[in-house]
Amino acid sequence: MKAILGKKVGMTSIFDAAGKNIACTVIEAGPCVVTQVKTVATDGYNALQLGFGNKKEKNTSAGAKGHFTKANSAPKTYLHEIRDAEMQKALGDIVDTSVFAEGEKVNIISKTKGRGFQGVVKRHGFSGVGQATHGQHDRSRAPGSLGNSSDASRVMKGMRMAGRMGQNRVKIKNLKVVKIFPEQNLIVVSGAIPGSKGTFVVIEK
Repeated sequence: MKAILGKKVGMTSIFDAAGKNIACTVIEAGPCVVTQVKTVATDGYNALQLGFGNKKEKNTSAGAKGHFTKANSAPKTYLHEIRDAEMQKALGDIVDTSVFAEGEKVNIISKTKGRGFQGVVKRHGFSGVGQATHGQHDRSRAPGSLGNSSDASRVMKGMRMAGRMGQNRVKIKNLKVVKIFPEQNLIVVSGAIPGSKGTFVVIEK
């Protein structure tokens, strides 16, 4: 596996060779620093830990400072582990957009937008009480009966109710790398990825 960390810049559209307009997402990918190299002998498995995004030293713990010092790197905001990486990198090496090529298919891991505490109509697509009959005052967006009485005497696990919505980890598969701008550390992929502008993402293959 090969991968790079980055953040979502925004969306745009470009024209391909056939003149077709393609919706794309622009990602600021890297440069990332290899902050730790894990091996079977020391950790039980092979992995590369990558760091992305500079962080203020005053907001970094002493232990974390020592961790980054070993890699001759400034403190990083995001850390992510790449299991069984095919990239041959040593501690302190840089990973940039050159790990991918235009035309490749990649998977992107991101987080969806947070919606806060939402009701069942927005969270689960309930239609609410369809007709405003007697006894239904201000109940058009209510969840209705939960289907239990004295038999279960509890709300069953998994019942669709109001609650926190969004901020879910999502992987979008088989997005095509349309364009790479190595000077600006930008990768343009076809289609949309979850999250708002500035969302941390992982691009992997």
